[in-house]
Amino acid sequence: MGLKIKKGDKVIVIAGKNKGAIGEVLKVFPEKNKAMVRGVNMVKRHTKPTQNDPGGIKEKESLINISNIGFLNEEKNKPTRIGFKFLEDGRKVRYSKLTGEVIDK
Repeated sequence: MGLKIKKGDKVIVIAGKNKGAIGEVLKVFPEKNKAMVRGVNMVKRHTKPTQNDPGGIKEKESLINISNIGFLNEEKNKPTRIGFKFLEDGRKVRYSKLTGEVIDK
């Protein structure tokens, strides 16, 4: 089964230390069932200096489990579940179960 969250989706964290945080999905790892979300689950990394980079302590996003994020419904500002349905022209699209509107255009 394919994942219901894709790169570029606006999501809200529904569980964990960053609960309530909103961000955009940067990358999805379906084999790990995890995603990287902008500004969520920030970790600090100590990097050595190189010719191009001065090094130091850098902050970057870490992976978060897909089960801890929900697709954000922009109008209601609430997380919504996602379903799949087929349109009349035969395309398979995602839709919001909260409002019933099609997500994929």
